[in-house]
Formats: sequence, C-alpha cells, structure tokens
Amino acid sequence: MNELYYRLPYVKEFDAVVTGCVPGKSGFEVTLSQTAFYPEGGGQLADSGSIGEASVGDTRRRGGDIIHYADRALQVGSTQHCVIDWQKRFDHMQAHSGEHIVSGLIHRRFGYDNVGFHMAADKVTVDFNGLISEEQLAELEREANARVYDNLPVRVAFPSPEELAALDYRSKKELSGIVRLVEFPGVDLCACCGTHVERTGEIGLIKFVSMARYKGGVRIEMLCGRLAMQDYARKNEQEREIGRIFSAKPYETVEAVRQYVAAAEAAEARASELARRYFELRAAQFPAGGGLLVNFEDGFKPVELRRFCDALVAGGKAKTAAVLSPAENNGKKGWNYVICAGDPVLRDAVKTLNKELNGRGGGDPTLVQGTFFAGRAEIERALEATFR
Repeated sequence: MNELYYRLPYVKEFDAVVTGCVPGKSGFEVTLSQTAFYPEGGGQLADSGSIGEASVGDTRRRGGDIIHYADRALQVGSTQHCVIDWQKRFDHMQAHSGEHIVSGLIHRRFGYDNVGFHMAADKVTVDFNGLISEEQLAELEREANARVYDNLPVRVAFPSPEELAALDYRSKKELSGIVRLVEFPGVDLCACCGTHVERTGEIGLIKFVSMARYKGGVRIEMLCGRLAMQDYARKNEQEREIGRIFSAKPYETVEAVRQYVAAAEAAEARASELARRYFELRAAQFPAGGGLLVNFEDGFKPVELRRFCDALVAGGKAKTAAVLSPAENNGKKGWNYVICAGDPVLRDAVKTLNKELNGRGGGDPTLVQGTFFAGRAEIERALEATFR
C-alpha cells in the first residue's frame, strides 16, 4: 500500500486504482492502489471524502490494508479520482501538531507523560499523569503559542535501530521495527503515526478550554487552529451580547453580571422576608388549637405552600396542617400539597394518602409534599379520616 498521507501530507486529490470492493456492514469496503486517506489511529480521527462518485465516511487499517468505507460499489480495476475532505484533515493536522507541542512542553518542564490522547470533531483531550495548577496552565499556553509564532519546522525521520537507541524520545509503548519520529525542534521528539503541519505557524492558535483532575493527574481540553478561532468568535459574540444586555463595555461584563447577581440575591432575600411576614399574618387569622387544618389556595407555588404550612403549625393553629393549590401535569389536573405536623407522624401517613388519592410525593416525618390527582372533596375526606 502506497501511503500518500505520509509522503505527501498536503495532497488533497489523487488518482488510484480500485484493488478491492466488497459489501460491508454499512456500504462497501474499498481498497486502493495508493491512498491519501488517513486511517484512524494514534488518537487521530480518520479522513473522509470521496472516491469517484462514492462518498467515504470512514477509513481504517486492517492488517496490511487500508479500508475505505464507501456508500456505493466501485468497479475493481477502475481508476478513480479521489478527494480528501481537506478542512477536516487540516483541522486534524493542526490539532495533532498542537498536542505534540503541549505534551512536549509539559514533559520537559514537569516530566509528566501523555497517558491519553483523544481527538473529537470539536475538541482534543489530553491526559497527563501529574498535577498542574491553573497558573502553570496559563504559562504553558503562552509558551505553546510562542512556539507556534516561532514557525518551527516539523521534521519526520525514520532512524535506524542504532540511531533510535541513542535518542531521547517520547513513546507510550515499546516499539519494534521501523519507528517514525516527529520532531518539533527544541520542544518535542515523539514516535507518531499521525499527520502534521510542515511548520508550527500553520497551527495558528493553541487554546486551553478546560482542565480537571483525572486519575491522579489532569485532563486538559484544548482547541487548535481554525477550531480555536471559531470557538473564540462564538465566545466573543456571547460577550458582546452580554455587554448589550447589561450595557457594559468589553472586559467589564463580568463585573456587570456580578452586580446584577448581587442585586438579584438581595431582592430575593427581601422577598423571602416579606413572604415570611405575609404567611405569618395569614396564619394569625386562623383560630388556634385545632387538630387538623386544611386550606386550599389559588396560584401558590410549592415553596409558598411550604412557608404557609410551616407558619400555621409554628403558630399553633393546628397539630397538622395541609395547604394545597391547583396543579396540572401532562393534562392531568390535581392539587400540589404540603402537609406539616408537630409530631413525627407523616411518613407512613403520606404513603396511605398517595395510594388513596392517586398521589405522589414524600418527605420526612414532620413535612411531606407532592401532588394528589383527586377532587377537592375527596382530598378533604381522606385528610380528615387520616389525621382526626
């Protein structure tokens, strides 16, 4: 198999003879006399594109063959014009080269190994077997982009076994046979089977999106090149929209949001205090000392039902209070309920009530809440039978 993606990684179109075509699980499995389609491997995603009139959605290596998964049959022996989805491939090249720079810098600075590399269509994740602080991550990002701006040449070599033995290079596993090394001068030397840019300047931009602890080390999510710029454009538009909403200048939106949140929290605290006073005043209107008090209200939210119920029991208006408000769920009409009790008697009682009133809900021995799907009169009878 003539693997053009190694010799000529910038080839976008080529001609090849179809050497095999057999039906597969989804479409047809095609082999070619030569190919520029990269088969998934080494953490890098497969290429897609077209072979003649057939669309290629995936490419895999099977033994010594490279299998192109096509959506239609191709005549064995025919010469076909093949086209790579170049934007997708170049995204992969930018991402893979960016990952090498980051992994090389982390290995040189901290001695950590890259123990996991996954390239998705919209991001790259890299796992390292050591911890990195947020401050160190910011420094690494600046240094990685400095190496991009240096426009370093990216070199590929196939050293002899004797030469290889004398080299200090990164590798996730023991290698035998011909080893392909990819070098970023002064940054990284690593065994790699993927495709890369010719100079680091083509990466354009390396941006860390997130970092989290993972299996004793860290997992870094990053974007490179076009995808990093695309991500920046989307976030910049969101920043501008937030600025418009809060009438804030660029770089002042965070403070504007903080002020808004603080004002909202203060307003919520004030509203909560007013609600507490309101429900205490409402509760004061009821006579004291009853065994059960059942009250139906219109338009109460569950939190309001709970506050009113608490106020009734705390104010000594009843040993047990039930406050309900109309509810509807998937077209079914019912009543949201909160039941409070001075004595811990509710957990078993609510199970019986839910069964009798087609309800659902629960809580602790002194407070339960949920929904009854039954009529008002039926609910009143069931509550009186249970608590009186």
